[in-house]
Amino acid sequence: MKKKKEIHRPWGDEDVFALNEKCSVKLITVKPNQELSLQSHKHRQENWYFLDAAKVQVGEKKFRVKKGDYIHIKKHQKHRVISLKNTVRFMEISFGHFDEKDETRYEDRYGRTSPKR
Repeated sequence: MKKKKEIHRPWGDEDVFALNEKCSVKLITVKPNQELSLQSHKHRQENWYFLDAAKVQVGEKKFRVKKGDYIHIKKHQKHRVISLKNTVRFMEISFGHFDEKDETRYEDRYGRTSPKR
């Protein structure tokens, strides 16, 4: 499932992020004025669901997201989340083979870029 599915019920709504699929789910917290490395993955795609407003980079494009926004990241697509003055929390739902060694880091303020290949 690449998009979340919205289901409306008499009592309210359901947002379904993964249904009968192999996936990994993380709740990620980014401290104020911090950012994830600009990275990509060969073997997995990601969906992000934001619990707080943030700035996002996908490819070369940077834009703001608000609470409740949902972003799809394709395999091999460069991406990162950037916090501004606030703490940012988002759910990362990964589809495909999850392995931290699958990351290629292009930019990283903490000195963790991947070696040139």
